Amino acid sequence: MSLKHRIGFIGLGNMGLPMAENLINHEYIVYGFDINPTAIVKFQEIGGHVCQSIKEVLQHADVIFISLPSPAIVEMTFFEEGIIKYGSDNLMIIDTSTVTPELNRKVFTACQKNNLRYLGSPVSGGVIGAVNATLTFMVGGPKVYFDEVQPLLNILGENLFHVGENPDSGTVIKLINNLMIGFYTQAVGEALTLGENMGLDHERMFEILNVSYGQSRIYERNYKEYIADNNFEPGFTTNLLLKDLKIAKQMAEECGIKLPIGDHLVDWYTQAANEGYGENDMSAVYLLTKKIAEKSIQKK
Repeated sequence: MSLKHRIGFIGLGNMGLPMAENLINHEYIVYGFDINPTAIVKFQEIGGHVCQSIKEVLQHADVIFISLPSPAIVEMTFFEEGIIKYGSDNLMIIDTSTVTPELNRKVFTACQKNNLRYLGSPVSGGVIGAVNATLTFMVGGPKVYFDEVQPLLNILGENLFHVGENPDSGTVIKLINNLMIGFYTQAVGEALTLGENMGLDHERMFEILNVSYGQSRIYERNYKEYIADNNFEPGFTTNLLLKDLKIAKQMAEECGIKLPIGDHLVDWYTQAANEGYGENDMSAVYLLTKKIAEKSIQKK
């Protein structure tokens, strides 16, 4: 086997674990850390090298992947848990988390001051994309860094984009992508609810709309993988989508742009989370739409 990078993985959840597994399957030695004991057990079972701290991961690896659920946790990982402090010179950091553009810039600046290399590299494609290595990578940061890590990204994804030299450029387009996902997911819920109340069968609706202009990948994903089977175990939770919609709204406010529908989406998904659908897959907002419709009919 030829000399390869030593890989570290911080965050071994629904996205991080299958990405780490794909690297292991390509004969990379991967050192990993997560605060969830179950994730650590699974990581060890697939051949990963378990570390007891972020500092220990940094001692072993020259390329670090990060896959964490919120900007606050990412910021803590860099500034409180020690990536900035303990990262070795020339460490390459590929952050696949979806954070704020401001945090991308803050982390990049700190990394540059400490001789660390950083790419803001959010991904799209969900858990299935992570498992099947078909993810889309939207990478912001120096092109020379992107070129260096492209062989690794090719193992994990099918669609690799260097969006721009700014560390937040990939995050901007990822947030736009998730804003559109918020639109489409609610559209699917409303369309199915309206159709069933007009006497249409869900499968027949999908058969027709899937070959019409109403077709979308989100419709196919949400309906075929979740709604049709009445199984809302999360691939991407309502809470995570809500987090990204809030960041997109904040991004719009910072550049003085109104999002007439986007603002309402934040309120809607907040309601869905408050009514118990936060840890379900995002497609479960259909259930809330259906419940509200049923209450309206009962009042007539």
